[in-house]
Amino acid sequence: MRTMIAQTFTRLDRADGRLPLEVILDWFRDQPLSADDLAEYLVFNQEHYVRNLLHNGPDYQALVLCWRNGHRSPIHNHRGSRCGVKVLRGTATETLFEPGPNGMIHPVGSRLLPPGHTSASVDGDTHQVSNLQAGSADLVTLHVYSPPLLRMQVFSLDSPAVRLWEDPVNVVCVDGGGI
Repeated sequence: MRTMIAQTFTRLDRADGRLPLEVILDWFRDQPLSADDLAEYLVFNQEHYVRNLLHNGPDYQALVLCWRNGHRSPIHNHRGSRCGVKVLRGTATETLFEPGPNGMIHPVGSRLLPPGHTSASVDGDTHQVSNLQAGSADLVTLHVYSPPLLRMQVFSLDSPAVRLWEDPVNVVCVDGGGI
């Protein structure tokens, strides 16, 4: 299965430099990967969402994010990285934010991202992704960041201060566990 998954990234691996959003979104439309195909990369944590490494490309990184019900990302932007997201299982809620006249951010809208939905964001787009589904439904999303997103700018509703946050990436072992 890992060989089939690696072959899925051949087109992206041949790209030179930072991937344009159109290339990422076209890849999502063409690639056949499902949550079932990525079962060995579905590592969850009860306390917070998990970013599981699927593939390292020349100037991008593909991650499978696993969200238990109630998990939310911090309010963040992608600080120099382009990001494409495809919802593989469940329905994500994305809340968008903009700065107000006083420099503090405020929400400007939310939208539901159903299974199969693809979206993109760049650099300073500020948002929060959440799993707010009914019951105990899990959410699985596939992300391509170019260049890899290792540090984000994180925002608070209480302060105009912006801090840098390193969002860890879980490397999945061959036996299916994380390290």
